[in-house]
Amino acid sequence: MREDLFFTPRIFAGIPAKDAEFESSKVVVLPVPYDSTTDWHAGARDGPIAIIDASQYLELYDQELDREIYRVGIHTLPELQPSMSGPEKMVENVYEVSRELVRRGKLVVMLGGEHSISCGMVKAFREGYPSLSVLQLDAHTDLRDEYMGTRYNHACVMRRVLEMCPIVQVGIRSLSYEERVFLEQNGIMPFYAEAPLDRDEIVQALSDDVYITIDLDALDPSIMSAVGTPEPGGMGWYEVLGLLREVCQRKRVVGFDIVELSPREGPASCAFLAAKLTYKLIGYITS
Repeated sequence: MREDLFFTPRIFAGIPAKDAEFESSKVVVLPVPYDSTTDWHAGARDGPIAIIDASQYLELYDQELDREIYRVGIHTLPELQPSMSGPEKMVENVYEVSRELVRRGKLVVMLGGEHSISCGMVKAFREGYPSLSVLQLDAHTDLRDEYMGTRYNHACVMRRVLEMCPIVQVGIRSLSYEERVFLEQNGIMPFYAEAPLDRDEIVQALSDDVYITIDLDALDPSIMSAVGTPEPGGMGWYEVLGLLREVCQRKRVVGFDIVELSPREGPASCAFLAAKLTYKLIGYITS
């Protein structure tokens, strides 16, 4: 049967099947379509498949890195089924899947979905890398202890992560009074969006092993409007890339996630940006 007569399956970047086999791939993409704790614009559950669909139109050759990134092998898992029993169970499901992938030595790339699910990924990587720290790119601190009746709300994700390992927050421009007090009491100093980006200081604040979590609302709404909780201001495309490349050059990045794309809130260019950011970061890590 002629395979060229069929549409390409939903494989990230539409790469050749031989470069997407699980056993031989260095990278595994885990789509998690979940947004049960979203409190303003819902729709992040549609983010993972929108990113994968948009990735079909990526140029596989990267001009900056002068190579075809996909040749490291990128396997795309099926979408993880959402749990209807609550966000804590969903975090546990993400942990169970990612723990097995970490055990197999894969670079795991989770596409969300809302930010709460990052807890499960960090828990798995923290077990594999005891000195782990987390770099968070985000408009919000997400440090509430509880929100809307659960400690696993997307607004609490970094509070749960901080219970596991140190965090470095970049791009922050919105927080509650409760969170401000918590930051002061715990000596945490975010890198706020209005200040010039000090890449060297950010990198020095991280441990040798780093997990990166990117909430897309860290980016300026002029280039990333398709998020559930947009904030004025934010990071630019090359500002984000410059930071990520330096982190990858000076630290060992063991995994990452890109979350909170809500496709219906913005143009298709937002899904493409998320896909390209995913591809670029895979390239930086595997260089």
